[in-house]
Formats: sequence, C-alpha cells, structure tokens
Amino acid sequence: MPDENTLRKNYLEDIYKDTLTKIREHIKDGPIWVSINETTDVEGRYIANAVIGKLDSDADVDSKPFLLNCEVLEKCNHSTISRFFDASMHILWPSGVLNEKVLLFLSDAAPNMVKAGQSIQVFYPKIIHVTCIAHALHRVAETVRSLFSDVDSLISSVKKVFLKAPSRIKMLKDLYPDLCLPPEPILTRWGTWLEAAQYYYENYNKIKNVLSHLGDEAVAINTAKSLFEKPNLRNDLAFISDNCVFLGQAITQLESQNVRLTENVSNVKKVIEKVEGIPGSKGDLIRSKLVEVLSKNKGWETICQISDIISGTEVTSEHRVPFTTNEITSFSKAPTTSVDVERSFSRYKSILRPDRRHFTFQHLKFHVVANNFEE
Repeated sequence: MPDENTLRKNYLEDIYKDTLTKIREHIKDGPIWVSINETTDVEGRYIANAVIGKLDSDADVDSKPFLLNCEVLEKCNHSTISRFFDASMHILWPSGVLNEKVLLFLSDAAPNMVKAGQSIQVFYPKIIHVTCIAHALHRVAETVRSLFSDVDSLISSVKKVFLKAPSRIKMLKDLYPDLCLPPEPILTRWGTWLEAAQYYYENYNKIKNVLSHLGDEAVAINTAKSLFEKPNLRNDLAFISDNCVFLGQAITQLESQNVRLTENVSNVKKVIEKVEGIPGSKGDLIRSKLVEVLSKNKGWETICQISDIISGTEVTSEHRVPFTTNEITSFSKAPTTSVDVERSFSRYKSILRPDRRHFTFQHLKFHVVANNFEE
C-alpha cells in the first residue's frame, strides 16, 4: 500500500478532476441553481463553498446537489463572495460561462450575501436571489424564544441537570422507564428549541416530580425547581405548544431534499396562515417578525409566482416573471433553502479532524469536493 502522502500527491488531483468531469456531464448546459455560504474553520480561515444543481423541466428528475468549489477567502464581504461565485461558474463551464443559464441563487440573509446577490445580478441577468426560507422561519422561532424567558431558562437548566449525570438519569429512568431524556436543543439547529418546549409541555408533571427527588446541591437543580413553581410557566408552555411548534415542523419539511417547489411554497403559505391566527400581543410580535423576514427576501415573490404558474393557480401580481415557459417548468423541484451548502460544511469539518491539520488547503479542497460527490 503506498504511503498516504504519495496517494495525495499522485492520485488525489486526478480524483478531483474526475469528479468535476462527472459534475459537468450531469449539468451540461443547465439551467442551474447555485447556493453559496461561508464559515470559519478551526484554522481561522474564511471558507466559502459553492453547491450547484440542475434545474430540470422533468418533474420526476431530482435536483441533485453537487459541491463544485471550496476556497479560502481573504476576507468575507460582498465583493469576495461575488468573485467566488463567478470563479465557481468558470470551473463549471471552463470554455465560457453560460450566464443566462444561471437562474437561481440561494444563500442566507446575511447583509454581505444580500449585497453579493445584487452584484451578481449585473452579470447574470436572469438570476433571482432567494434567501433561505428555513433560516427565515428559524428567525421567527428565535423571536418566540425571546418572548418566553422562563421557558428558555427551564430548557437550559434541565439540560444542565442531566448532562453527564448518570445518577440523575438513573433516577429519571427508575421513576419513568418509558420517558425519554430531556432534549438538548442546539440553537444553531433550527427548530430544536421548539421541540424541547413541546417535550416539557407534554411531560410537565413527570419532569417536575423527577426534580423533586433530586437534592439541592446543584445550581441548575435549584433553578429548575424554582421555575416549576412559577404559575405562568405551564401557561407559557401551552401557548408555545398550541401556537408555535408548527414552525419547527415546517423547518424540517423545508430542509428535505427533492420536494416539489409547489409543496414548499404551499407549506410556507400555511405557516403564514397559522401565524396570522396566533392570539394576543405575543402573536403580534411573531407576525411582525415573519412579515419582516419575508419582505426582505426580494426573490421570494418571484418564486411564489413561479409556483402558482406551475400549479395552474391564477397569478395576480403585476410583477412579470422574467423566464421562458421551459425555464419556469425547470423550477419544479428548485430548492428554497441553503441547507445543502450547510451540509457540505459538516463534511468539511469532519474531514478536517485534529489528525488531519497538515493538509495543504489545495489537497483539502480536492478531498472535500470528491467526498461530497454522489452518483
């Protein structure tokens, strides 16, 4: 077996080039969608990934995502993102970029991405920029979290109570063998906080009873016990369960791959209808947040129009969709989120393990692009 350094030097680049050839054979002349995002890796570098997929007028053909490019940015602003976008298109079409075949750009709603989207539209005249709808709903869910500080404190403190505490976990299992451990929501994992709130609503008395069997030696236990004594806590959990949990469910649906555009747009419209029905002053704040995030998403109206045309619904907007009939039908399975590029970062981070820090970035790039390719 050759040494790993020999494999990297002599074979990795060939595998990378072969991967690009397969991507080009699949995409051909497009049309395509592009999703870009950036992150900071463990070495402190600004890393940008570009994921692409073909927009196909055949509704039975899945829009498979491919990681096309991975680069280090000297700094992260709209200018470097725009250049990275253009460089990625030159990788896909080295003989000449098909500017009018790039129809959809997906990103998060960060100001640098919004500004980059405006710059990109100058050179790609048909492109529409849609900011991630799942991220928009996550921001609405964050508003819900900010409105219920006691529930937020409860979720945080009970998480600490059972974290790396086998004796406390045993107590819970002895009292309620069929009860799952309290969830450990991660704020960057969209919707998990709402799922945790639902858990405490459904198991309110059980968790309260488990805590009563634990001593008062830990701050987290005392905090959780005092929160359970607050009369408004159960009402707050009931409000979230009845009026807000659907946000997390909608985010999960939007994160699914190869869902029809009409289905995703329909799910968002259902969310809007449900948010309209949330009562009280808290409902007003949640509604205003949803209106804010959707109004800033300039491409969303066009996506809704395309969905209406595909589904045969009458289009009432005066804004004309800037696409041909074939281009409109190619959006049948167009994504509405940037989760594919987020998933590519998960693979990037799994490859850049502590024992792989001596990768040159070029070799790392070859490895990541090839590793993300699936036939």
